[in-house]
Amino acid sequence: MLRKLFTPVLALLAGSAMAQSDDSLMIRNIADEILVNGKAYENLRVLCKTVGGRVAGSPQMLKAESWGVKALQAAGADKVWLQECMVPHWVRGAKEEAYYLIDGKKIALNVLALGNSMGSGPKGVSAPIILINSFEELEKRKDEIKGKIVFYNYKFNSKFVKTFQSYGDASRYRGTGASRAAKYGALAVLVRSMSHSTDNHPHTGAMNYDTSYSKIPAAAVGLEDADKLAAALAANKKVSGFLKTNAQMLPDEKGHNVIGELIGTEHPEQIITIGGHLDSWDPAEGAHDDGAGCVHSIEVLRVLKAIGYKPKNTIRIVLFANEENGLRGGTAYAKEAKEKGEKHIFALESDAGGFTPRGFGFSLANPSQLQKVQTWADLFKPYGVFELTNGGGGADIGPLKGALGTPLAGFVPDSQRYFDIHHAKSDVFENVNKRELELGAVNMAALIYLIDKYGL
Repeated sequence: MLRKLFTPVLALLAGSAMAQSDDSLMIRNIADEILVNGKAYENLRVLCKTVGGRVAGSPQMLKAESWGVKALQAAGADKVWLQECMVPHWVRGAKEEAYYLIDGKKIALNVLALGNSMGSGPKGVSAPIILINSFEELEKRKDEIKGKIVFYNYKFNSKFVKTFQSYGDASRYRGTGASRAAKYGALAVLVRSMSHSTDNHPHTGAMNYDTSYSKIPAAAVGLEDADKLAAALAANKKVSGFLKTNAQMLPDEKGHNVIGELIGTEHPEQIITIGGHLDSWDPAEGAHDDGAGCVHSIEVLRVLKAIGYKPKNTIRIVLFANEENGLRGGTAYAKEAKEKGEKHIFALESDAGGFTPRGFGFSLANPSQLQKVQTWADLFKPYGVFELTNGGGGADIGPLKGALGTPLAGFVPDSQRYFDIHHAKSDVFENVNKRELELGAVNMAALIYLIDKYGL
């Protein structure tokens, strides 16, 4: 009797073990192809060195789109096309100038205008500087703000081990600090860079104006200079400053998502999206943010084609437009998908750099789906991924979830070095490690293979 009861269970376990063995061999095949013949690193070199920074609306944006089409075609996509969307066109203009004066001595500040900020005008802004360490302090000292340059010196919280938490905590000062200061009559704002690096590179990034108040110029300050300026102000010294920026917002330009796909053999109408964003800020080359995500995604398609894998579902790669300052590409992609009645069964984004893989974060419909994903954990461990956790996705694929309820995941590499270079002049190809980049593509391709084979 017991033998009869246990036989089906043993058969199920044996079948599961056999499937795991087959999957392990397939993922090993994926890894071997990428680690020996991978194209991600070379694709990234070409993007960084022949295109460089790719601000939405710029000529470099169009050059990057052309690069993306060619890279997807070379990877073996069955079909490649451009999806139009209008994008904002912000221009930095000539190099910024900033300094402060103590007892008549001029001390230069290393600054970068914040993305989407307005310029100061040709004369710049000359005014006393006031040190503000938090929005709470701004409210308490609101009567002291008028006619001054507000310097927000809110620091990255070093207690957060996951540095994206520090970024989420501090980035509100970049995003809304100018308008909150303008509300009380400030003439300009300086913002401590969103970083815990040990250099003096300022970190730009998007800000937004509240149209109820004046649009005052805003710039990020390098950390070394921020510390020196804060120390001078904290010593109760009278400090005046000067800021000249030359940025302006031009009319929207026509941009595109670059899309390539492998058509599914069993369910071509069911789409798995993988992507990163093609735009970047202008101080450097956008290597980690988000050139790495783009070449990760292209490599997933390339490796599946190279090893002869025939996906059940359509695998679609999207190099999204305008993530950095408006999310126009991701919004357009989701809008068209909804209008066409497309069925999107999963979406994966890489937008956290090309560093050593750590895991994936999932935003799924129910706990049972995450439990299913977690049964694959041992398949990822040989390639450095140990975390398959709840909560994750990506800015560009977020609209898909809102429009269609699509399950999402975000690739999670080690984050400790990411904000050393994020939106700064140091985000260059030379700061990407080839093996780390390739291992990211290995794990992304492994996840897509498993979801394509087993579903959620």
